[in-house]
Amino acid sequence: MADEAVAEGPAERAAPQPKDARSPEAPPRGEARKDDRAKDAPDGKGSPGPSDSSDGPGASGSADDEAAGREKERERAADRFKDLTRDPLAEDEGEKEPTDLAAATRARRAGQKLLTSGRDFTSFDRSRIAHAHVGDINVSLDARRSGLTMRGGPVPEEELRRLRRAHIEPEGYVRLRRALESRRLLVLGGAPGTGRTSTALALLDEVTRNGEGAENGERVRRAAPEEGVRKLADEVAGGEGGHRRGTGYLLEPALDRPGTLPPDEMDLDQLASALAERGSYAVVVVSVGSAANPLLAGRYGAICPPAPTRELVAVRLRERLEEEHGDREADGGGEGALGRSGDGDGHRGGDGDGGRSSDRGGSIAGLLARAAELREDPEVTEAVGLDDLRPAEAELFASLLAGHLLGTVSREELLSGCRGLAAVQAYEWFAGVDRALAAPPPGDGRTPVRSGTAALFHPVAFRIALAVLGGASHSAVSSAAHLLTWELSVQSDPDSTPARPLFCDDPESDLALSRARPVDGDVDVAGAEVKGRLVFYRGAALPAAVLAEVWDRHFPVRAPVVRWLRLLADDPRPQVSMRAAVAAGELSVRDFEHGYTEVVRPLAEAPTPRRRVFAATALDQAAGHASHRRAVRKVVDDWARYGSASLRWTAAMALGYGRSADSMDDTLDTLARIGVRDDGELLAVASLNVVRLLTLPECPTVLKRLADWTAHRGEEYQDLALVTIVRLALIDVDEVLDDEPGTPLGDRGDWPLLLALTATRPELTGRLADLFWTALNTARSQDVALDALEHMVRSATRENGREWTRPGLAALLPALIAEERDQRRLDWLLRRMMRDQDRPLTAEAARALWRLAVPARQRGSDEEESHG
Repeated sequence: MADEAVAEGPAERAAPQPKDARSPEAPPRGEARKDDRAKDAPDGKGSPGPSDSSDGPGASGSADDEAAGREKERERAADRFKDLTRDPLAEDEGEKEPTDLAAATRARRAGQKLLTSGRDFTSFDRSRIAHAHVGDINVSLDARRSGLTMRGGPVPEEELRRLRRAHIEPEGYVRLRRALESRRLLVLGGAPGTGRTSTALALLDEVTRNGEGAENGERVRRAAPEEGVRKLADEVAGGEGGHRRGTGYLLEPALDRPGTLPPDEMDLDQLASALAERGSYAVVVVSVGSAANPLLAGRYGAICPPAPTRELVAVRLRERLEEEHGDREADGGGEGALGRSGDGDGHRGGDGDGGRSSDRGGSIAGLLARAAELREDPEVTEAVGLDDLRPAEAELFASLLAGHLLGTVSREELLSGCRGLAAVQAYEWFAGVDRALAAPPPGDGRTPVRSGTAALFHPVAFRIALAVLGGASHSAVSSAAHLLTWELSVQSDPDSTPARPLFCDDPESDLALSRARPVDGDVDVAGAEVKGRLVFYRGAALPAAVLAEVWDRHFPVRAPVVRWLRLLADDPRPQVSMRAAVAAGELSVRDFEHGYTEVVRPLAEAPTPRRRVFAATALDQAAGHASHRRAVRKVVDDWARYGSASLRWTAAMALGYGRSADSMDDTLDTLARIGVRDDGELLAVASLNVVRLLTLPECPTVLKRLADWTAHRGEEYQDLALVTIVRLALIDVDEVLDDEPGTPLGDRGDWPLLLALTATRPELTGRLADLFWTALNTARSQDVALDALEHMVRSATRENGREWTRPGLAALLPALIAEERDQRRLDWLLRRMMRDQDRPLTAEAARALWRLAVPARQRGSDEEESHG
């Protein structure tokens, strides 16, 4: 290509004549102007681009001095323009270390997906769950009662009969029974609500039913939690309060109480020996976690698998339908009575499709078939919002389905009840967590070494961290959880420094106690994606339910959570700071006065760009709710008009999302007001957010406004347009796009945005080419624009030779290289790229690009090209 690709004479017009899309400094396309520089131009006439004036040979010395002054002024303007095109978010990182906009965009999108699912958890009324009809089964979904209030005593035979009828054996049940039979003692670990207590009772019922205590009406007993293993061993051995032989004991010690130490192996051996002497059995139920891990790792320990809730729902559903069906037939109504509005038990009549659904056949088989379809209904699945149900939840869900099929529960009531499942789980997780702090330590004769405050708060801190950072790496969530544990501990006891256990973490326990699941995925690190272990809730409804519970029901927790969110705002990892910003926006929606005062406004005025981006993202998240959009727009408009430089900077970032003004025209007006004020102090951040708007459907409106700005008399408006145009060519799609892969733009994430728009929206090609031509032909922007053109040209193919942005270049270059001087500029650029010592362009690649840009009718023959 070195001497081959010289333009062959005047070129025909390949693009429409620009109207407003040029700066007053740029000449009209087709009008030649002499250049005042001669720097490696291929035709010896100087480099492409206009200048202010040119003097002929024989000019006077004063004219030369004047020309030299103008050249220095032009260079200063070019340097200033280059500064304006740098990343405005990297001010605190240094000139050569820009922030990772792509990672931040992906993190924000992931956070929104978790917290903006359309669920109306705000209107949930937990009293509905408390009054739901569940037959003759007492479904406990209320955490008002602490486990410490449970009294010891015999388990009624009626409850054991019901358990035998309703219990679904988990996987590995036989292994657990054999271990209990051989050792007399079993320490059973599991997360609360997974059916571990039911499994323990089923095991004790089975092993004592045919044993020495078969005739004993109190053969299965519950031991009070505060008794502990030592006292239970004394009772079993026949001391005070001793019981008959062959008794089965269930003990659930409160190991999560501060000051409570777990029993050691010798205590368990003593209890096992006493049980063997009395022909009795015992199951000690503990929650998985650091306190119980030594017990579960010992000879008596075993993990209780969760109950198979899908089968549990099916069994419970059949029971409910059979009960209701039988009751109604007994009333004389037969199958035809299933569609009645009420029954003898006082149920409310169904409405909507709840009443109609019962008219489509009343046999048990037919009802079960329709129930299976209803369980898979996407609207019902979304309302439940849990990947798997725990036993109590399965019972309630089955009751709701049965009521809907029988006409006593309307469709609206069914969905409302399903939505309440996640809210009740969040309520149970946080109700009375620190109640144990006020209780005296158990009197077992041993003095606790640590207060245990951090151990008490860590599980709830992990749940909050997972609600905020769900989808981030497990290490990021765990680290954030430890920060929040510290804040909660200090808030609870500000006069003492909380202990921070260093080697007590158990990742598996954290996941089990928080209904979480690990997933192998990609993590953004320094602009690259690497494999990592991500963590999510087992249910899309849990993140929002957890945040709502914490923010609405536990006001004292707000202060440590706010401090924690401010710490996350400073985190250099976008996966942490952007997810936290989205969560902060959701919390602000629940109480905008508090969120704005404590989180948004202080961070919006912060000196670091990272904190201001956090505030802008939180504001945009609040603007996504129609109830708060007007308030957010008023805040952003006030900041843009009357705020300090920091507040105007934050307002510009919020406007870039496209939801903080009434219309696109209003958004652009406000960004222009921010960008041109104070001699363009914030022009860089304003231009960045104009570029972000170009990814929205209103892209033509933005392009028209850019054309208007280039023709504006004010130089600040011209600079805003020119900087935006150059940035459009330099920035990649995935740095500014909110769309998921699978959309036309989303599939071109690593393309320069200008080329991606050209390829996906061909109707905009002429406007885009005219705007970029203006930047190339304006003196103060031509150097940076030429570098941007080189950036786009180099992206035609990847290093391995595969096609990259070539389709976009094939659309843009012919419209951009429409005249002879444009062709000379491209020829000069290709020659410069070929001479680049670090990244030389091959002659074959240069020739291919030349042919891509210049139509065949404007090129000479192959022989002419090859000889120049």
